[in-house]
Amino acid sequence: MAGGTIVTRTLLIRGMIVGVVAGLLSLVFAYAFGEPGIDSGVAFEDQAAHAAGTAPGMELVSRGVQSTIGLATAVVMYGVAIGGLFGLVCAVAYGRLGRLSPRALAATLAVVAYVVVVAVPFVKYPANPPGANEPSTISDRTGLYVALILISVTLGVAAVAAAQRLAPRIGAWAATLTAAGSYLVLVGIIEFAMPAVNETPAGFPAAVLWQFRLASLGTQAVLWATLGLLFGWLTERSLRHDRQVQLVGAPLN
Repeated sequence: MAGGTIVTRTLLIRGMIVGVVAGLLSLVFAYAFGEPGIDSGVAFEDQAAHAAGTAPGMELVSRGVQSTIGLATAVVMYGVAIGGLFGLVCAVAYGRLGRLSPRALAATLAVVAYVVVVAVPFVKYPANPPGANEPSTISDRTGLYVALILISVTLGVAAVAAAQRLAPRIGAWAATLTAAGSYLVLVGIIEFAMPAVNETPAGFPAAVLWQFRLASLGTQAVLWATLGLLFGWLTERSLRHDRQVQLVGAPLN
């Protein structure tokens, strides 16, 4: 038990450290490709307010701070939190999902997490820049988005468990396809039943909306790819080192 606790703590800390790196890389991507969309959205809001004869809303924090210190703090802290959770999931999953190596396991979990946590909820509730939604509905939209993430994660975990139960009877490949297909069907039905959010003004630039959404997906892709690849590489390297130390220290018969 103590050894397992030490390993779990090690993977948690490693995940958080890798999360810092992932956060910094995704920060660079978000600043380069996401911030222009936010600036365009803010400009659209100001133009709409001017056309309506009203003053633009007062900024509690300036755009300069939002796009630099604010963005960096949010993205890096998010990376640390997700990295820690990723490390814990890897600790629980290691040895329970077939004979995957630490590197293969981390890469697989990162891909699955990106699909379940990011891509699937994005289909129903994609990210929008400022000006593309009504500010008064932000709490409702956030609630729906978080609810869909929780539903997607729950169904994803159930699909993994179902694949493990089916594998001895129908084979690993067939079990994986069956579980994945069932997940997609169920989450598709749920997304169809959930309320739609169509608030984008008719005059909002379609190119800005499209580019911002791609940037949002890309930022998350950078984060999860870094977590999967770097965490897996470090863990496998550490495991190989521990085995070498054990071999060196083993008594000769």
